[in-house]
Amino acid sequence: MSSLNLNKVVLCGRLTADPELKQTTSGIAVVSFTLAVNRRFQAKSADGAPAQQQADFISVVAWRQTAEFISRYFRKGSALCITGSIQTRTWQDANGQKRYATDVVADEAMFVDSKNDGVAGGQYTETYNAPSYSSPASAPKFEELKTDDDLPF
Repeated sequence: MSSLNLNKVVLCGRLTADPELKQTTSGIAVVSFTLAVNRRFQAKSADGAPAQQQADFISVVAWRQTAEFISRYFRKGSALCITGSIQTRTWQDANGQKRYATDVVADEAMFVDSKNDGVAGGQYTETYNAPSYSSPASAPKFEELKTDDDLPF
């Protein structure tokens, strides 16, 4: 019997507040934020009503370069897509009660809006210059087949 373990999350939503970059005592960058993600659902009425939306507010934490990236380029209301994993933690509060929390730990963060579609009138506080990629001159040329008879399968 094989053991299957997979913990992968992909979320796209909007920040509910400005992310605040903090440092651990050992100097590691960390940022915690809440991501509002719309969830569509069909109302119980049978009259063909359109799907409705409700927002889920999901706690996310990011570390190191991902934390620095998020705090630098995203603000309240910014659209953000993250990939990561779900992590649970437990602790005892001051009254001795056992407490639980579930967070998404972001491994990657990506822009969703273009610079002009962003929040605050389309202006980010800093610009991000992603590298441009072009196809190499030596890209293979593909031959168009005239009929399906030429296919080997």
